[in-house]
This record gives sequence, structure tokens and C-alpha cells, in this order.
Amino acid sequence: MPAKASAAISGLAALAADYDVILSDVWGVVHDGRTHTPSAADALARFRSKGGTVVLVTNAPRPWKPIQKMLDNFGLPRESYDAIVSSGDVTVGLVAARGLAPLHHIGPPRDLSLFDAVAERAGAKPPLLPLGQADYVVCTGLFDDFESPDPYMPTLRAMRERDMEMICANPDIVVHSGPDLLWCAGALAERYAGLGGKAIMAGKPHAIIYEAALKEAQSLRKTPIDRTRILAIGDGLFTDIRGAASQGIDALFVTSGIHRDLLHPDAGEDDWSVDEVAYRTLLAEAGAAPAGHLRDLVW
Repeated sequence: MPAKASAAISGLAALAADYDVILSDVWGVVHDGRTHTPSAADALARFRSKGGTVVLVTNAPRPWKPIQKMLDNFGLPRESYDAIVSSGDVTVGLVAARGLAPLHHIGPPRDLSLFDAVAERAGAKPPLLPLGQADYVVCTGLFDDFESPDPYMPTLRAMRERDMEMICANPDIVVHSGPDLLWCAGALAERYAGLGGKAIMAGKPHAIIYEAALKEAQSLRKTPIDRTRILAIGDGLFTDIRGAASQGIDALFVTSGIHRDLLHPDAGEDDWSVDEVAYRTLLAEAGAAPAGHLRDLVW
């Protein structure tokens, strides 16, 4: 059955009283890859000022500490959130559980902090080796932000021939960085799965990252949390909204993020109305509908 389209709301204030915890996406909601979004920072800070707890949940393939440093550099006030849970954190746990088994890393050098975090948790860093000498693969992204996944197909086929597992540290397919559209690790994992390979997804929409985020929220609030009192906020229907639905969590959809070219094809300074046909089509494809939607996260 197609998902029912949600109603547009004026801001978070219209829903806030019904929730104790917010699990907010990061890229596309609180920043655009270059700077933070002041209205989103204000909305989340207001929610916290009324006793709410905000956990930022991101598919970024790095542990939370370097993500927090990045958000500081983007100007996001720390008053906007209580904690950060990343797919990088989840990946650290998955790698640490494999001990010193050698791995091959696919991704840019900036993501190598992930393996330093593994060493902190497990006491040693697993060997990072060429593909032919590794037991499994950790993919954090493409080596260059502006390249295509297509040149990676020979590597993926070589992995499949050896029946190697891939841990995907960022299930996102693409993200916006300002006006640019960048491919993510999820695009490689999707292609690997298409070859019949096993891809372990460390982030949204999969349960493992929600379990980590809810554990963090419960620790912060020092009390069990009713899932009906949790609101997820995100700009990805296939990650944020579908993932929340799979966990029995309500969601608020930000339409100006990753789907903006489809939902706001004629966006101008004064006209950001949603293309209703495109919206209903996306909802049907995602198989999940949010509790409400708005262009940008505002109070």
C-alpha cells in the first residue's frame, strides 16, 4: 500500500510537546557540508531548553569526536545537541570485534581516524593491507569526493571472487555539499551487493545505529525511553524516514535536503512549495511516511 503523504507543518514547535527525544540527522539538516544551518541549531536548542534530549545521528564514517570538531568549525553551537552517534562509531565496534584480522580500506585519508579509535577500544590497530592480503574490506567512501563509483567495479569484482565481506561505514548513496552532489560509500556497497557480495551496513536505515543512538539517549536521560516519545528528523526518505519507521519511531522530513531537486524543481527566493506528485512518488518508493514535513528545520 502506498505511504500516505504527510502534512506540511510550520516548525518543530508544532510537534515538540509530543516528544522527549530527538534523533536528528546531520548533513542536510544541521549543515550543508560547508556551514551550519542557524534555524536548525535554534530549533534543536529550544527543544533542549524545554527538557528534551537531542542525539545527532549521522552516517558519517568517522567517530563522533572528529565529527564534533567539524561541526564546531561549521559554527554549530554545542547547545544544539547532547551527543553524537555516527556510523563510524558503529564501524569501530564491528572492526574491533574482528580483532587483528587484516583489512583493506577503501576511502579517503581523512577517514583513517576510524582505525585510531579501533586501537583505543581494542588496544591495537588491525593491519591495513592491499586487497589481495586482506580478510575483509572497510569502505568509508570514495578516494576522491568528485569521482564516480564506476571505476571501482574491478575492485568490487575482485572482492566478490574472494567472497570478502564489506563493512560499509556510510550507507548514504549521495550527499549535497553546497550545490555539489557527492557519491558516498553506500553507492559502492549497493554495487557490491548487486554482484552478490555481502555488505554489512553500519548506519541508517539499519537497526544497528538506532540501537546505539537509543542506548546513548537512555544513558543521558537515565530512564527507559518510550519509542512513541521519540522523533527522528532527517532529509533522506530512504535512510532517515524509512529507518525511523522500521524502528517504530515517528519522523519529521526536511524537504530541502537530499531530495530538493525532485521536490523543489522550481525553487526560487520566494517559492519553495513541494511538488506533490514527486513527493507522493518518493513516499511510495520509500514505503514510509513521516509525521510531518517542512522545507528547513525551524522552531
